[in-house]
Amino acid sequence: MKILDRIAFILVLIGAINWGLIGFFQFDLVAVLFGQMTTFSRIIYGLVGVSGLYCLSFFAKKSFRDAD
Repeated sequence: MKILDRIAFILVLIGAINWGLIGFFQFDLVAVLFGQMTTFSRIIYGLVGVSGLYCLSFFAKKSFRDAD
């Protein structure tokens, strides 16, 4: 599961960078690289979203370990 955790974290990091670029500079890096709402860019956005939800489980794991 360590590999899945790292992949999810990297995708969340990519999403955070992209949202920062959108917020500060109105520049959507994913759209520039893969096209405006093409199938591939939608897959990227979807993977980033699912990874964000998966990364929420990191908090549950940490608080479960802290309870012991």
